[in-house]
Order: sequence, then C-alpha cells, then structure tokens
Amino acid sequence: MKKALIIGGGIAGPVTAMALRQAGLEPIVCEAYDDVAGTQIGAYLTVAVNGLSALALLNAHSIVTEIGHPSGTLSFSTSSGKHITDMPIGGTLPDGTVTHSVKRRDMYRALNAEAARRGVRYEYNKRLVNATPTAQGGVSATFADGTTIEADVLIGADGIRSRTREIIDPTAPKAHFLGIYGLGGFVTDRSLHDALGLRPGVYSMIFGKKAFFGYFVAPDGEIWWFANMPRSRELSRSESENTTPAQWRDQLVALLWADRGPAARIVAATPDDTFVPGFNQYDMPTVTTWHNDNMVIVGDAAHAVASSSGQGVSMAVEDAVMLATCLRDIPDTATALAAYEDRRRERVERVVAHGAQTSGDKASNGFGRLLVRLVTPYFLKKAAKAGVAPLNWMFDYRINWGPEHLAPGQPVIDRSR
Repeated sequence: MKKALIIGGGIAGPVTAMALRQAGLEPIVCEAYDDVAGTQIGAYLTVAVNGLSALALLNAHSIVTEIGHPSGTLSFSTSSGKHITDMPIGGTLPDGTVTHSVKRRDMYRALNAEAARRGVRYEYNKRLVNATPTAQGGVSATFADGTTIEADVLIGADGIRSRTREIIDPTAPKAHFLGIYGLGGFVTDRSLHDALGLRPGVYSMIFGKKAFFGYFVAPDGEIWWFANMPRSRELSRSESENTTPAQWRDQLVALLWADRGPAARIVAATPDDTFVPGFNQYDMPTVTTWHNDNMVIVGDAAHAVASSSGQGVSMAVEDAVMLATCLRDIPDTATALAAYEDRRRERVERVVAHGAQTSGDKASNGFGRLLVRLVTPYFLKKAAKAGVAPLNWMFDYRINWGPEHLAPGQPVIDRSR
C-alpha cells in the first residue's frame, strides 16, 4: 500500500486524505499547528454545487450540508440602497441541493474530524522544512522539530505560502496581492432583522462607495458578513497583530456610513469576539511546475483563486478527488502526478482568471470605483437575464470516480457532462 504524506490540515488536506484512503492508499496528514482550526483567517466560505458533487463521491457532502446553510440566491444593491437584481448562485444538484455557506472554522474542524474518524493518521506541530528523494524512489520529509517521515509521495496542501511549492520549484511565483483587505464577522442581534428588513437565506451584496459588503442571514437568525476594503499595499504582520477588532470596526464603519443600507449598522453591532480582523486577499499567478517525480501541490498551493469566485473550496475538493483517482489507477507515481496536472490545469486557470476579473472590480478606487458602480447595474441585470447558463462550464463540472470504486452506500451521481 502506497504511503502518502499530506502537508496541511486545512480543507485540501483532510479531503485529499479521505480521497486517498478510499482509493486504497495510506495517508498521513502533517499539520504545522497543534489545532487545525486555531489560526485560520476568514469568517465563512461558500461551497458550490461542483464542490458538493465531488464531496459526494467520498460520502462527505453531508458534512457541509449539516453544518452549513443553503445560499442559492444572490441579491445586488447599489450604495444608495437601490435593488439591482437577484440571481442564482450556480446550479442545483438532482436532489435539489444548492450552494452552501459554512463557517470556516466549523468546516476545518468537521473535515478533519471526519478524516480522523475514517482512520487517517494525524501528526501535529509538524512544520515542513525540506523534502528530498529517497534511494527507494520515495520522499523523505524533514520538519522543524527535527523529525523525518518517509513516504511514497508527498502532497502539499499547505496553502498560498506553500513550502512544498518552493521545494518543488525554488523559482515558483509568490502569491499576488489583490489590492483588498478582507474582514468579516457574525452578529446575533435579531432586532436588526426588522429594523433593517433583512431577508434570511439570501446572499446580499452591496457595491458601496468606499467598500464592498456582503451578508447572509442564517436560518437561526445570525447575520454572517464580509467586507472588502480596497488598499494599495499589503497588511504587514505587525499591523495585523497589533490592530484590534475595535479599531478595524471603527475603520470599516467610517467607510460604510457613506452608503445607505444595513452595512454600517451590521458591522457596528458585531462584538469583538466574533469580529474577524483585516487580512490580505491573494490569488496565485500561474504556477508552471505543480509536481516532480514524488511531490505535488493541490488547492491554494497550486492555484489560489480570488474569494469573489466562490470556488476556492470546490477547486481544492476537485483536486483531491482527481489526484486520488490518478494515484489509484496509474501505478507509476510520477506518471500519475503528471496525469493529475494535465487533467486539472486548464480548468483551474480558467477559474482563477474569472475570480481575478471580479476581484478587480472590488479593488478599484477613485474614478475607477465610480465607473464600476455606474456600469455594474447594467451588466448584473444582463447576467441575471442570462441566468447561470454562461457559467455552466464552472458549476456543471463532474469527476468520474467510477462506480466500481464506490464505497458501500455511496451515491452514483450524474457524470454525463
């Protein structure tokens, strides 16, 4: 049985581990911290139907649907509070499932708990330092604590600052700052619902004069929100550590008071303990080398997409399942890793390009931002009339795991596209 060493216990890590275990490999997840969900940034995530479909191949889609909430409709408004249009977020699976929103920390914990329940081995406080080929054709990983672990293949699911990517190709590009700080939070004050006319289950987006704002009202009444603040420079580690939630809240409220609508009041009502402080948002320039003979990268390490695409989680899940099928079906590891890249690269680069375009609108400032606000209603109404059809290439994508390899009780989903 091939042993696979997976670097990172975020989202790509545990999903890859579950996929590899189902494919007959022995996965080991090495996490740099002592808590897979303890240091992550961001408030919540969306999992599109293509990601849920891929999770269904692992019988893991219910993890998302049980802890998340359906959010199948987008509603757009202007800074003056004028409603522009509503449109669906992606398609709908045969059983009626739509895109789901889920708290980031809940998803990290649930995925890793499920991987561990299925027998995946975890090693904590293992920060990768280096990895080298072994004489037997495998790979030996060295960690900051001085330990080493050998395996047949090493998989970097270690995010946008991937050490695995650097080891595979020291000339690999660094992450690209999108000119946006992200913030977020959760509000439990239900009195805001009636006062602000909030609609549960609808993902509302506001093109503000000075910031972009989005929010979602969960079925239990909790308000989930995020904001994008245009900035010309990256937030330093010192600024990130020394700026308090109260200071971030004051900065953001000052920007949002320029708009009509609920944004400023939602942020002002967010307590410190549920406020997600500012963080830089990135995507990845094209990574020309994804693998060598016994190492490969998946998820954000290979192709981080802008959050505006709503596809970051789904791309990581698709990677995990596709990599598992290649390692299962192709005996030679190097050939399997090459096949994985060949089957994934064109799709993910198209998704990255789509996300970069939508994020560019949010990063605009001055006259550029005014122009975006003026033309956006026209294009959104046009897009709403077209429905989801122009983006079917993104949401209708399916991976053929093969019914002969499904675990007992697993659903056989539509693979006709």
